Amino acid sequence: MENTPAPWGRVDETGTVFVRTSDGERSVGQYPDGTPEEALAYFERKFVELAGQVTLLEQRVKRGTAAQDVAKTVSTLRASIADANAVGDLASLEARLDALHGTVDELTEKQAAEAKAAVETAVQDRMALVAEVETLAAQDFAKAQWKSVSASLDALFERWQKHQQDGPRLPKAESNELWKRFRAARTTIETHRKAFFAELDTVHKDARLRKQELAEKAEALSTKGVDGIPAYRTLLDEWKRAGRAGKKVDDSLWARFKAAGDVLYAAKAEVDARDDAEFSANLEKKLALLEESEPLLTATDRDAAKDALLSIQRRWDEIGKVPRDKVRTVEDRMRKVEAAVRKLDEDFWHRNNPEKKARSEGLASQLEDAIAKLEQELADATAAGDSTRVAEAEEALAARKAWLAAIG
Repeated sequence: MENTPAPWGRVDETGTVFVRTSDGERSVGQYPDGTPEEALAYFERKFVELAGQVTLLEQRVKRGTAAQDVAKTVSTLRASIADANAVGDLASLEARLDALHGTVDELTEKQAAEAKAAVETAVQDRMALVAEVETLAAQDFAKAQWKSVSASLDALFERWQKHQQDGPRLPKAESNELWKRFRAARTTIETHRKAFFAELDTVHKDARLRKQELAEKAEALSTKGVDGIPAYRTLLDEWKRAGRAGKKVDDSLWARFKAAGDVLYAAKAEVDARDDAEFSANLEKKLALLEESEPLLTATDRDAAKDALLSIQRRWDEIGKVPRDKVRTVEDRMRKVEAAVRKLDEDFWHRNNPEKKARSEGLASQLEDAIAKLEQELADATAAGDSTRVAEAEEALAARKAWLAAIG
């Protein structure tokens, strides 16, 4: 095997491979079973692997790897390169490591500043969480909407935990103080929430017992049929005043209570259906009476109208009930007829009121005397040619005649 030179190494006749360094050359190993080219290629690949590790470290530094880790890796790689069994420009790798070592102090200072800024920001973020939970704890719990309050508290605590897990480590004293405040506010909210729901449980329990009792009473009315409806309505009023027992319990008890009422109203519906069938004939008779009575709406003979209405009313009462859904219709029509006849009677007595008539006759006499005097004054003024007196007499005479016509 021949001694084959290369830029950074050579292979001698025995297959021993040498690398050239600033101090001369040194043996890096043997590759006896291959050609000199294969031997050099093998040890050059070893160099490439070392160079790749240096390149990787350079990239990590650019990405902001911790300075402590960089220094440790530089030291490890430097030791590896010093006696590396590789062929290549080992001096350039050492120079690159020297450059990286020179950046460690700068990187350390930069990362320390960034870490300090991150801690300060984290403290502010943590303080903001404390302020939010303390505000939540300072509200008037008598007006609190606990579903919303609980959701807000859970969200705040979840944010606190995430901040602890993902954020930088805070100084112990500040971290403990902030957690102490957060925990105190959280405890205040939890205490009021437990008190509220304990009281609510008591209220729900009382309402549940009361509604159970009302449901049982309603169910006991089922045998009374229609006659049980007034008592059921009373129970319904009590139900509305009983308060809430919780949605599921309320729904369950209401289903029982309503079912008991449905039994009663079903019985009533049957009675109404029978009555409506029975009263249908009565409806036809009353409709006939209405046809007979409605001409009285335009009647002018008071006595005849009163007599006719009395006869109709007597027969109306004798007929009896009509179907429930027709009661208002026929009653309203009859009320109109009765109102018309009543007005006819009222108008008659208004015109023939003795006291009013006497007052009217007395005033009429006075007006007639005044008219006679004014007619004489008009005649005298006309004869005298006094136009002013004529105008005044005519105006006064017209007014007295209008008054007389109004009371006549």
